[in-house]
Amino acid sequence: MLAELSAANAAFAVIKTAVQNSGDLLKAGKAIADFVNAKDSLHQRANKKKNSLFGDPNKTSDIEEFIALEQIREREEELKQYMIYCGRPGLWNDWIKFQVDARVERQRQKKLAEERREEILVWATIIGAVILASSLFIWFIYMFKFAGN
Repeated sequence: MLAELSAANAAFAVIKTAVQNSGDLLKAGKAIADFVNAKDSLHQRANKKKNSLFGDPNKTSDIEEFIALEQIREREEELKQYMIYCGRPGLWNDWIKFQVDARVERQRQKKLAEERREEILVWATIIGAVILASSLFIWFIYMFKFAGN
């Protein structure tokens, strides 16, 4: 959790510096992407912990998790202000729409990859069964033909 938080803070520092030095938010595009990736990673880790039956193996406390998520929320609010005041009109709303579309696409890609993995597993099982059945068939023929001699 600390790695994700430090990555988000480092990326946000780059965003803040770029805006202060140039006034152009778009020059910090990579830093914005890094910030969003760290935020998503932190949220996924928090959701994984909530959905886990046995808890997080790294044993992060609830207060650490809350503080990290709160810091991310504060940084995201600052990013919103930068987009509103330093970006073009409607940039924040377009950004939100873009994030929603990207999240939907990532989920679709994840589902397709999972379906593909299941399909490969089914075919591997079928091929293994065919090889096993063929081997047994050949072994029975061999035993009946040469066992009687």
